[in-house]
Amino acid sequence: MAPHFAAIDAAVDALGESLARPSGLVRLTVDEGCVDTVVWPGLRRILRAWPEIQVEVLVDNGLVDIVAAGLDAGVRSGDILARDMVAVPIGPDLRMVVVATPAFCGGRELPRHPRDLAAHPCINFRLPTRGGIYAWEFSRGGDAQRMRVEGPVTVNTLALAEQAMRDDLGFAFLPESVVAADIATGRLVQVLDEWCEPYPGYHLYYPSRAHVSPALRVVIDGLRWRGEGSGDQA
Repeated sequence: MAPHFAAIDAAVDALGESLARPSGLVRLTVDEGCVDTVVWPGLRRILRAWPEIQVEVLVDNGLVDIVAAGLDAGVRSGDILARDMVAVPIGPDLRMVVVATPAFCGGRELPRHPRDLAAHPCINFRLPTRGGIYAWEFSRGGDAQRMRVEGPVTVNTLALAEQAMRDDLGFAFLPESVVAADIATGRLVQVLDEWCEPYPGYHLYYPSRAHVSPALRVVIDGLRWRGEGSGDQA
């Protein structure tokens, strides 16, 4: 084969390989609570393995209409997803817990029932998905309780709710994964543990009738939860 024909064949083969590899932009709306612990570890691995793929991550605590917003997919907890969406689990079940600092708890009679929170300052959280100020949700053996709490500050990010709690301003309702280490070491005090039952974890969702691009398929498969100890979410 002539050298120039060999070069052409090599170029064609290279072009075919590049076309076969997923590429392009994937736009995601992501809940604040899972960016660091669930989404980014997976995306970091995907972006290193697939340099032809770009990802735009938009953090929003509301439930976004991804079709109207021109997005490819979203990430939210499994208990708030619309039924016309395909939902792929990307993490384990979740649990919210009530915590405060030892300094705040000192000298207080700690709550034993969710309604006891009415007697204590709490950090309120404004969550558009839940219709404004979030009512803390508890359950124990089928007994469900939704509590409207009062306190010195209302915020709309988990990071600020955690900071206000650590500044001794009240009880906060936070993801267990955020505060588990400090609970274990005594740096934070947990209350109402038996009322904080797990609920469906984070899911990546997209419209059931949407075309799934090769790049989005890579993101879906790369984030998919395969169980504890699988190593896929490391």
